[in-house]
Amino acid sequence: MHAFAALLDSLIYTRGRNAKLKLIADYLLATPDPDRGWAMAALTGDLDLKGVKPALIRALIEERVDPVLFRMSRDYVGDTAETVALLWPAPVVPVDPEPLSITQVVDRLRHLSRTEAPAMLATMLDRSDAEERFALLKMATGALRIGVSARLAKTAFADAFGLDVEAVEEVWHGLSAPYPELFAWATGTGAQPTVADVPVFRPFMLAHGLEDARVDLADYAAEWKWDGIRVQIVHVAGQTRLYSRTGDDVTGSFPDVAAAFAETGAVDGELLVKGDAQGGEAASFNALQQRLGRKMVSAKMLADYPAFVRLYDILVDGDEDLRALKWTERRARLEAFVPRLDPDRFDISQVIDAADFTALEGIRAGSRDAAIEGVMLKRRDSPYTGGRRAGLWYKWKRDPLTADCVMMYAQRGSGRRSSYYSDYTFGCWTEEGELLPVGKAYSGITDEELRQLDKFVRNHTTGRFGPVREVEKTLVLEIAFDSIHTSTRHKSGVAMRFPRIARIRLDKPAAEADRIATLQNLIT
Repeated sequence: MHAFAALLDSLIYTRGRNAKLKLIADYLLATPDPDRGWAMAALTGDLDLKGVKPALIRALIEERVDPVLFRMSRDYVGDTAETVALLWPAPVVPVDPEPLSITQVVDRLRHLSRTEAPAMLATMLDRSDAEERFALLKMATGALRIGVSARLAKTAFADAFGLDVEAVEEVWHGLSAPYPELFAWATGTGAQPTVADVPVFRPFMLAHGLEDARVDLADYAAEWKWDGIRVQIVHVAGQTRLYSRTGDDVTGSFPDVAAAFAETGAVDGELLVKGDAQGGEAASFNALQQRLGRKMVSAKMLADYPAFVRLYDILVDGDEDLRALKWTERRARLEAFVPRLDPDRFDISQVIDAADFTALEGIRAGSRDAAIEGVMLKRRDSPYTGGRRAGLWYKWKRDPLTADCVMMYAQRGSGRRSSYYSDYTFGCWTEEGELLPVGKAYSGITDEELRQLDKFVRNHTTGRFGPVREVEKTLVLEIAFDSIHTSTRHKSGVAMRFPRIARIRLDKPAAEADRIATLQNLIT
């Protein structure tokens, strides 16, 4: 664990991408199997130790130190793992001095039940120094948050062994940690893993924002950008898997979709939920959220929120890889492929018929469908390439909605914002004059605005509830959001999609902030 702890510590304090790549690559070259495989699983988010949850860690530390001291320290530090690592007391009874390895940690924790995990985790923490405890807790909870994406970790792996990162990404999700086949291939002691019999994930093609540019529709096709979650569906050798944009396997959350896809191939589309059990139109993202993140889906959930996929592209048809073809050729193949699928579960995203870009602007401006997020512009001769490539695909999100809201509560952020009150809950007025929360935001502001809002919170606090501060209801924030939906979970009855702070309205009295009825009129 010591070497892995040193790696995490170095990554936290390293800013440059190339420097981070070298740190990870050097670690992988110097570390034996299977430790380096488990380290890669931790760095890429593929390590799941189900017996260890944040509540367990909080319970362990509060048994050993004053709970008030822990909570105050956590509030100041902004990270549970770091706080516990620093506060954990030396054991009263001497413990085994032999250092722990990553493999020992994983082997002992991944098969434990939640009742067995506390004693084992406590023993490991007793055997570790502060740096090792930090690494152990980060790894155990699966929330490293050290500025390293899964893609960057895979790039570092490829750099370390002189491999093509796209070839690594191609087979990654068909393999299991600690990836013995991958390291055997990397070190020249084994063959390259293939995709012939495994439904592997292929990197999504992504888009740049359109900004203020205009394109010629003779060169670009326009499609709606649907407001669901992007998925890739792969069927090979009798197996079907659904992958999210980040490559996570979400098949378990959508067994109905997986069961309906039995054609050998791989497609790219938007996972949506139908507006009602009999209709075919897409419901808002709020309906889809009822299905997200569930490892077990009940029959009632399947019936109440039937999922379907609106297809954008086809990557593989049978055993033929189509990604090198032009978009126009792939589109023709997709249109021939879709009729072979269950029409209740799959349809195709239609191309928008617009004479020119000016006409497209009018069509986009007039659309407020709850399931439409904007417009995609795809170069007609573009191949399907992983990642973002300049000039090929653009996303043109519709203009955000805005509302003037009153700050109600604030909470400290995490990471570099842990010293500031940077997470704000805001509300709007009922017709009776009651202020009810309608959302929470922490993005959209500059560092100077952050300091300004932090100062307001500290000088206008009226109540304290653990880490939360209630403030005087006098400051208006203009909130931008993509859409708004009915919500039974919130007392206000509404929920915003992607709220962020557009500006601080020092010029506007709180009494003149928007009413909830105004927000309800924006629901589509």
